[in-house]
Amino acid sequence: MKNLNIRKGLIPIIAVIVGFLLGAIIMLVFGYNPLWGYEDLFTQAFGSVKSIGEIFRSMGPLILTALSFAVAMRAGMFNIGMSGQALAGWISSAWFVLSYPDLPRVIMIPLVIIIGAAWGAIMAAIPGILKAFLGTSEVIVTIMMNYIILFVTTHLVHNVFAKKLMSSKDSTIPVSQNASFRTTFLSDISNHSRLNIGIFIAIIAIIVVAVVIKRTTLGYEIRAVGLNPNASEYAGISAKRTIITSMLIAGGLAGIGGVVEGLGTFQNFFVQSSSMSIGFDGMAVALLGENSPVGILFAALLFSILKIGAPGMNVTGIPPEIVNVVIASIIFFVGIKFVIETVLPSLPKKDENTTARTVDSKVKKEGAKL
Repeated sequence: MKNLNIRKGLIPIIAVIVGFLLGAIIMLVFGYNPLWGYEDLFTQAFGSVKSIGEIFRSMGPLILTALSFAVAMRAGMFNIGMSGQALAGWISSAWFVLSYPDLPRVIMIPLVIIIGAAWGAIMAAIPGILKAFLGTSEVIVTIMMNYIILFVTTHLVHNVFAKKLMSSKDSTIPVSQNASFRTTFLSDISNHSRLNIGIFIAIIAIIVVAVVIKRTTLGYEIRAVGLNPNASEYAGISAKRTIITSMLIAGGLAGIGGVVEGLGTFQNFFVQSSSMSIGFDGMAVALLGENSPVGILFAALLFSILKIGAPGMNVTGIPPEIVNVVIASIIFFVGIKFVIETVLPSLPKKDENTTARTVDSKVKKEGAKL
């Protein structure tokens, strides 16, 4: 078991190293010095207090959308709808705070989190219900939901929002100070970066998700259904209920991610030309973090460093898009981890048949207790 844990931990580390190496090779091919490129990247990321604040600002929504993907994956669901769910959370919370701008901050902040989570959960419940009762592919439905939510929000901004809430055709006025996720304290200590309370919300979410998944009956049911839905049903666990519940939780987390991005980073709402990037970036973070809450924390930190540091590569004339190549390479090697496993022959692999039998017996045993 110890060797298996070592293997699991080595895979993302090797993927990151190989991703950086591939990025370096591409820079060399196009005549750039990779050492200078990476030096500029990390100098930009850590060269000022403001940049460090931006790193932690970026981590908040990434962690929340990554947790959304991870929870769904634990139940065997491939949720690609985080972009739409986050967008639903963002527009619903923005609409509320602009309609009721004078609510006290102590009431406003919890309310917008609840509203964003609720609308994200509702959007995720649709593919969850279709999957549970009709066997519809959640991949197709969540992708289509991204587009539906994107176009509906555009219609709402253009045709439904009151004119007094709009600063232009495509953008609302800024939210009031008591609705903003930024604070004077965080702004001052980070040299006026966009650092906001979203990072603390994300850390709380990591703790809550870790406890729920590892220490509660609901978490066990989610894991059991994800591993073997048939054995779970035999043990008395409703796979349909668990699938829907996991999607509700996943959608709620993504919705909060949208609230953090909207009211923390931008502090208003504006029409999106495409699906929100934090949804797909969150999926990449979850994959790199092996769907583990702790792993997601460190993966989000890495991605945020790369995103914030990328513009620094312009100093030596290197296109910052190289960073996207590095990120894509990291995810690619995480995705084909069986290739990495072949270079780790000294560490024993899991016996899949043994694993399946163990899962079945555990599910049946727990089902008897329930």
